[in-house]
Amino acid sequence: MSSLSVPGTAGAGRIVVGVDGSRGSKEALRWAVAQARLTGQPVTAIMSWDYPVTYGANWDVPDWDEHCASVLKQSTHEILAGATDVQVTTRVARGHAAEVLLDAASDAALLVIGGRGHGGFRGLLLGSVSQHVVTHSPCPVVVVHGSDGQSKPASVPSDAEAEA
Repeated sequence: MSSLSVPGTAGAGRIVVGVDGSRGSKEALRWAVAQARLTGQPVTAIMSWDYPVTYGANWDVPDWDEHCASVLKQSTHEILAGATDVQVTTRVARGHAAEVLLDAASDAALLVIGGRGHGGFRGLLLGSVSQHVVTHSPCPVVVVHGSDGQSKPASVPSDAEAEA
């Protein structure tokens, strides 16, 4: 079966997906839209921002909300390609990505994230945001890995596999 079946959520609740413009987040958005087509649920695509730790007084102050809104709009247009059969709303929020996603998922039926976004350590299975979200989410989470163009949720090892 190629889709996630969350009992009791068909047509109920919404799907929240984290988008940062990276390839992984676009794959997560693609997966969320496909799931929404199966379940009839609306999708909320969220991008967050926060001031960099090294942010200084001498730097030009970019309009972070505007920049993120532009990246989010571009990503959703790319994935939707003009399709109107899925309700997708977008939201930009200031804050750490994991906390913004967890807050948005507080009343969601499903949270979808990419396994890796914009960050270092490419060899890791999960990025720091993905790891935090999976650990603390109030709803089911799908982590999409699909750098080869194949959108696939990460598999969770069985107890026997984890002990091996």
